[in-house]
Amino acid sequence: MSDAKPLVAVTGATGFTGGALVRALLAEAYRVRALARDRRRLKTDHPRLESITGDLADRQALGALVRGAELVIHVAAKFRTEGPLEQFVAVNHQGTVNMLEAARSAGVRRFVYCSTIGVHGDVRGGPADEEFPFDPRDNYQTTKLMAEDACREEMAQGKMEIVIARPCGIYGPGDLRMLKMFRLLSHRGFLMIGDGKPNYHPVYIDDLVEGFLATMRVPEAAGEAFILGGPRYLPLADYVAAAAAAVGVPAPRFRLPYRVMNSAAWACETICRPVGMQPPLHRRRLRFFKHNRAFSIEKARRILGYLPRIDIEEGFRRTVAQYRSDGLLSG
Repeated sequence: MSDAKPLVAVTGATGFTGGALVRALLAEAYRVRALARDRRRLKTDHPRLESITGDLADRQALGALVRGAELVIHVAAKFRTEGPLEQFVAVNHQGTVNMLEAARSAGVRRFVYCSTIGVHGDVRGGPADEEFPFDPRDNYQTTKLMAEDACREEMAQGKMEIVIARPCGIYGPGDLRMLKMFRLLSHRGFLMIGDGKPNYHPVYIDDLVEGFLATMRVPEAAGEAFILGGPRYLPLADYVAAAAAAVGVPAPRFRLPYRVMNSAAWACETICRPVGMQPPLHRRRLRFFKHNRAFSIEKARRILGYLPRIDIEEGFRRTVAQYRSDGLLSG
């Protein structure tokens, strides 16, 4: 009897989360087949790694991706870039529908979908769990919820095991989305907006990957949704203070009123968009300072055995060290 581990098909493998998943799967001796529009963007080269060139609209490529796979982890998405709703629907919703259809036709046993805590919106009165009402606030969150609905429809058919994972705020070495915050802090240019009281729930990439591996392997996970967060959530003021400490500067003391900045963002959007310019200030981005994101990971602990280990101070220390090693951050 063969001890070889099954083939896992992964989308989003050229991104931060998907790339980390691919590396972890390979380290655990799984065979991996990754979907990529450009194979050169895959951050690893391994004899057990195959690649399929294509995207989520390419049904032939999706068929090749899942052929012979026992497991699928679907991470690829159109993230928080600007654009009309139709573009987000095409990638996040229809792309997931295409993946589900391809996986079902190929006889895939389990399909893990990477969603987001953003489907819950602003969770006043949290910490919120998986049953908290849905309240998406932008095109990304709306279409991720549409994709979840497609997954739940697939669950009802009973032909394939489906698991939904909702990561909290992902960070770690190699994630460039947070680089701007660290740079602004290091140059004393970061401005707090609002009172800093809303909570934020980060999750370090290594912990998140362990959570995804558990959703893939734990039999009782089938048919369930799980919030995957770090060991704790914390007020935004403390979160920013921890980031400042990681780069060796004091926490920012000056704060701008949220309402004033929100009005300024509205004006920027109103002026810039009719002439095709990117607004320098977006109301969507300002929600970082307003929305409460405090979540419970108890269900993942209980069913998956999920145990995140990297707290924010250590996670930020590792992230900043990597930025500096790569020459992306001075100091």
